[in-house]
Amino acid sequence: MSDAEVTLTAGGLRATFIPELAMVGSSLTHDDAEVLALRDGPEAYRERGATFGIPLLHPWANRLARPLPASDLVHHDGNGLPIHGVLPRALPFVVTERMPRSVRAEFDTHDHPAVLEVFPHPHTLTVVATIDADGLEIRTTLRAHGRRPCPVSFGYHPYLRLPGVPRADWTIDVPVRTRIVLDERGIPTGDQEPVTVAAGPLAARTFDDGYTDLGATPRFTLSGGGRTLAVEFLEGYEYAQVYAPAGHDLIAYEPMTAPTNSLASGEGLQIVRPGDSYTAAFRVSVG
Repeated sequence: MSDAEVTLTAGGLRATFIPELAMVGSSLTHDDAEVLALRDGPEAYRERGATFGIPLLHPWANRLARPLPASDLVHHDGNGLPIHGVLPRALPFVVTERMPRSVRAEFDTHDHPAVLEVFPHPHTLTVVATIDADGLEIRTTLRAHGRRPCPVSFGYHPYLRLPGVPRADWTIDVPVRTRIVLDERGIPTGDQEPVTVAAGPLAARTFDDGYTDLGATPRFTLSGGGRTLAVEFLEGYEYAQVYAPAGHDLIAYEPMTAPTNSLASGEGLQIVRPGDSYTAAFRVSVG
């Protein structure tokens, strides 16, 4: 089964995905208003990995402080560090089941061996997206196959926005208790520190920070103009990055299965044995 785009609808919510570009969530509208920051859109994402919407970041989220084999499948940040896994065109998903309110899609390295040159761990990824009148759930399962265990460090980067509301008037709630200390490159130093992020207006605050110690079911919110968006970590995500750069009308509450640089450092890294799987799920609710 093949689809250029897949659209799910329920009540006033409508979500669209592009399977051939790493199953990116390319739109989420609430009462016809777009609540995702679409930035430079699908073509920039395809060609240079410029993230937008709700992108899957795999085989790693955020940065790596180690060189990788030369590959045109990898993009780099301003410091030359590999960032956000392989380019989305290297992770085309195949839709295997489609319903009005849900879609199931798969990616298998068996069919795309070029990914193994960067990440030499045979595996399958299955994404199931389900919508209801109040939100969108994305459930991702990595299954290791072949003879090698597979490290798990994928994540998502949902870019949220409040249409028609100035950024200075956005209200945030960030339920974190421990910050991962980063160096000037955005790589963890190995230290952590207690932190409280004050709930209230985003105003001129900016973020590009990693967190752990999130609690059982953390719920990050963005409110304003009579609308509340929430990212709820349901299962399998023990780390978060919060990203709200200056001069941009967006904030990302990023669920991560492992901290930044875990593929290099081994810190917080889950390993799946051949034949076993790891599932993580989060939900974007709108109300």
